[in-house]
Amino acid sequence: MTNKTYQLETVSCPSCIAKIEGMLKKTQGVSSSEVLFNTSRVKVAFDETVVTSDNIKNNINKLGYKVLSEK
Repeated sequence: MTNKTYQLETVSCPSCIAKIEGMLKKTQGVSSSEVLFNTSRVKVAFDETVVTSDNIKNNINKLGYKVLSEK
């Protein structure tokens, strides 16, 4: 299991959190996720044999949220 934290440009409202978390819950290989509103960060635990970090970042970007960095 891999754990990553993605820094987003902005997460400005509760519906943004729901949108991102909803997409991540539907992503095969993602076991858990948490969007931190006050810091605009997304913590994700996932299986790299099923989904890559690049896939996750691309999916977040497709929702309209820019991923600035990852740890």
